Amino acid sequence: MAMKIKTVVGGMVNEDIKMENKTVLITGANTGMGLATAIDMARRGAKVLMTSRSMEKGNEAKETVVKESGSESVVVKQLDLSSMESIRALAQDINSTESRLDVLINNAGVMMCNQSKTKEGFEMQFGVNHLGHFLLTNLLLDLLKKSAPSRVVTLSSGMHQKFLGAAIHWDDINLEKSYTPSKAYAQSKLMNVLFSRQLSKRLEGTGVTTYSVDPGAVKTDLQRHVGKAENPTFMDRMFSGVTWLTRRFWRTPEVGAQTQIYCAVAPELEKETGRFYKDVKLGNESNDAKNDDFAKRLWDLSEEYVASKKNSESEPGKTGAGDAQQAESKETSEKPKEDAQEITEEPEKSAVETPSKDSDS
Repeated sequence: MAMKIKTVVGGMVNEDIKMENKTVLITGANTGMGLATAIDMARRGAKVLMTSRSMEKGNEAKETVVKESGSESVVVKQLDLSSMESIRALAQDINSTESRLDVLINNAGVMMCNQSKTKEGFEMQFGVNHLGHFLLTNLLLDLLKKSAPSRVVTLSSGMHQKFLGAAIHWDDINLEKSYTPSKAYAQSKLMNVLFSRQLSKRLEGTGVTTYSVDPGAVKTDLQRHVGKAENPTFMDRMFSGVTWLTRRFWRTPEVGAQTQIYCAVAPELEKETGRFYKDVKLGNESNDAKNDDFAKRLWDLSEEYVASKKNSESEPGKTGAGDAQQAESKETSEKPKEDAQEITEEPEKSAVETPSKDSDS
């Protein structure tokens, strides 16, 4: 009898678990945990699709992946999660060029930036961290179903917890009345868990399973905005202070990526779905994150928003609900005109936002 491979050894996912003949798409893969995950998946034998806002940065990251893994099966795709046009263009590209998609890792994100908006006019952290991945996942669902058993892994954070200020501001989802960087980030991270939970219910019986992940405190470029709030609240100041004091002890991207790698490859998770993971094992999400009414309400609202933005000139949320997958068939193959920076870096200023005083702009 063959010996069963132990999935986790010393806090790291066993490299003997292979992903040959599988295709993995990772958003925000040119830096941080996304890059670490891309290297890991390539070492396991997967075909790796890396997305980056900047093709220049993406191609530099690809060279690193090829060098570190020894695999040539690595492809870079342009994706700007703050643009629904870019998301739809990528999805159309993937659906037309890839015969399968075994794992989608929704890794990219922006953290605690000063108030800014996506190209469609949504608050940046809501638009990128939640709404962009909501749209991308929906547009790739047919391919994921075709490739089943397949997985969707969505990066959340410990900031989704209520005691850290996380809440869904239903009457002010874009935080136009009361914006703070930490409030917006915490809201988006709670949305990530709720999205994964509701997605699992909608995919019952399809062979597509979902997982949300808290990677812990990880030292990456994601923290570039921390401490730069224009009008910091107590929570902003507290988080900035804790970051300054403890960051030297935070996890490396390679260690931080282990939980999302675990959710992507662990054989024992094939039948698990809709759960929350931390420290390379099952974790405990907040009570709000377990609220099925919240999860369904957020799904319906998100569906309405992405449908309304098929025409980017309309106002957020003014149009009735629609199906993101149906939207895909109506999009052209035109590529986005921009070549912006990776989304974990400074978000590009939208024409509809108030100019920021951030020194990185």
